[in-house]
Amino acid sequence: MTINITGRKTTIKDSFREEAEREMTRFDRLFDDDASAHITVSNEGGRETVEITIRSGGMIFRAEKTTEDRKQSLAQAGDLLFRQIVKNKSKLADRFKKRAPEIYAEPAAEEPDYSVIKRKHFALKPMHVDEAILQMELLGHNFYMFLNAETEVPNVVYKRNAGGYGLLEPDEN
Repeated sequence: MTINITGRKTTIKDSFREEAEREMTRFDRLFDDDASAHITVSNEGGRETVEITIRSGGMIFRAEKTTEDRKQSLAQAGDLLFRQIVKNKSKLADRFKKRAPEIYAEPAAEEPDYSVIKRKHFALKPMHVDEAILQMELLGHNFYMFLNAETEVPNVVYKRNAGGYGLLEPDEN
């Protein structure tokens, strides 16, 4: 697994790099060598946020934690990511290496229910991103799907947990 570490508004010391690489070794047994992990560290107001994103086989696994200490945030984000994978191991088993499912000694947890409870159909209206954000705010939603007037492709705007907004755009493949 390749590991990239990025700092936003902060510098990354070698000791943290070593700790991050040690933390990510426990995921080596779950993923093929072509997997990549990206760790982003940011510091705001004395709070250290660590975000771990692993990409493998078309799947994306992500966890984020904020604490007073950078290494504590790293450990908690790693634990959270590992628990997410364990929780969904039966659904993800074919995405992992063949030997991965047998590494878990935990009893099988209750399977989460991924059934669709409600379907909603609506017309996608062409609009600009700022208009879509305004519409989302007016509706009181956390996300809003629209037809981007500039690209003529469906997009989604959403509220980020850390504040601000995000935009989901499909690749042009």
